[in-house]
Amino acid sequence: MAPTLDSVRVRLIQIRTDPGVLAEERQSFEARCGLSADGFQVTNAIHEPLSPALLDGVDAVMIGGAGAYSVTKTYDWTQALIDVCQACADREMPLFGSCWGHQFIARAFGGEVINDPDRSEMGTHSVDLTEAGRADALFGTLPVRFDAQMGHQDRVARLPDGAVELATNDRAPYQAFRLGDLPIFGTQFHSELDAETERQRLVAYRAHYPEMQDPARFQAVIEALRPSPEVDGLLQAFLETFATENGADPVG
Repeated sequence: MAPTLDSVRVRLIQIRTDPGVLAEERQSFEARCGLSADGFQVTNAIHEPLSPALLDGVDAVMIGGAGAYSVTKTYDWTQALIDVCQACADREMPLFGSCWGHQFIARAFGGEVINDPDRSEMGTHSVDLTEAGRADALFGTLPVRFDAQMGHQDRVARLPDGAVELATNDRAPYQAFRLGDLPIFGTQFHSELDAETERQRLVAYRAHYPEMQDPARFQAVIEALRPSPEVDGLLQAFLETFATENGADPVG
């Protein structure tokens, strides 16, 4: 267990191929976690081997977005990443999934993920805490309603057994969940993005979203982006709460 945030080491698992987006995602996680690049050990699931050994020598694991990849499909590395997630649970290792990572964690523990473009959310949207969210050690520090950055067509349709819904909105349930009492969380929204990096991400992946091909609609989404200050501190709070010796809800 790392004694302070400065000495926390995070395993960041990425599922992307575009070099520019890979770099932006790493930098976004670093900024939102309050860590330097030295605080991260990065593994690309598409190109690098995955095993529970990735947990050795780190204090937390984070799984980012995926762009062109869908949790509803099975790739040659899917089972290995499931094994990593389940090893986190076995070790009570703090694990956080953002957007695709959130969906993948749900699948890894028996939940259901579906493709639902009719309920896709692009840009900045509001999210409401559930009663469980208001009582949670991490999410209970957030306002009852807050803004978050989004970009997805897949969503969690059923949580794993024992998981607790922490946040929702009127377009899709399960905007955030926790896996029982374990330090394992997922957010459908991009916890690593602020409004500017959300704009960059939407531009980079516009071709993957049919509803964004209409220039007027795309421009409207871009112009409606707004800050999400409450979410900006969520990943750092996660590490401070679960991956440091003096966290408010320590495990290990």
